[in-house]
Amino acid sequence: MAADHRSSRPVGFAVVAAVYVAAGLAAWAVAAAMPGAHPLAVTLVADLAATVVVFAASVVVRNASLYDPYWSVAPSVIVMAWLWWRAGGEIAAVTERQLTVLVLVLAWAVRLTVNWASSWRGLGHEDWRYVQLREQRPSWLPFWVVNLVGIQAMPTLVVFAGLLSAWPAVTVLDRPLGWLDVVAALVVVLAAGTEAVADRQLRSFARDPANRGRIFEQGLWRFSRHPNYLGEIAFWWGLWLFGLAAAPGWWWTVLGPVAMVLLFVFVSVPLMDRRSVQRRPAYADHMRRVPALLPLRLRRGV
Repeated sequence: MAADHRSSRPVGFAVVAAVYVAAGLAAWAVAAAMPGAHPLAVTLVADLAATVVVFAASVVVRNASLYDPYWSVAPSVIVMAWLWWRAGGEIAAVTERQLTVLVLVLAWAVRLTVNWASSWRGLGHEDWRYVQLREQRPSWLPFWVVNLVGIQAMPTLVVFAGLLSAWPAVTVLDRPLGWLDVVAALVVVLAAGTEAVADRQLRSFARDPANRGRIFEQGLWRFSRHPNYLGEIAFWWGLWLFGLAAAPGWWWTVLGPVAMVLLFVFVSVPLMDRRSVQRRPAYADHMRRVPALLPLRLRRGV
């Protein structure tokens, strides 16, 4: 692909759209080939098939970031598919809990996808973490393996685990809305709001040339080094509360939000912190004063 096309945002977005349509068709074909199987099994296999399509396209265009919007696009599609299956295609049969979960997941997905789109510059722009993995991997390990397993398949499985709690929330209909649903909705709204505000604050700070090389310690970022990650984690806990409200027996789906916590605490946060220390040595002191996620300790030296 020509260099000018790789730097073109319209071309990049057109490629992403075509790839995701192909991924959706692959998922649909897989689902159609599994009649009689449990919807959760069908969804998982279809989800992985779509991921393979996105992976193959990312190899062709030499950009692993092709997968990035999958994190926010796939959950809303999966929840809609589950709801459609449970409602038997009858929109009028959708319950209050189902509608609440669907609207909140869609709002979260649209916001997160738009946030990705606003910062992606085209096929020539690959997430720095993927570039780092490409450059620092052992010489014997092909990057396509890192790309398939670490960058794409692993997040797909973690997100699917997080979505397991949405299954009872949209398919178990014998429990009416209650106080736990209210708590769940508040958690999800606050979580998505925290993410949105944190992303907007950081984007505004980064766009000002006067802030180049400086450490952002304003707004939500004054109390947490990664408030956007905190909001993302809280979103999945809120989704779990919806599942618990609908079917307490599905409490074990807590494995989903726990997996999210582990992903961010042991992968995303350390990666971001190490990069920040390398680019801004004063960030090490910032790490001592500001907690990584939960704003539980008092700031010193302010």
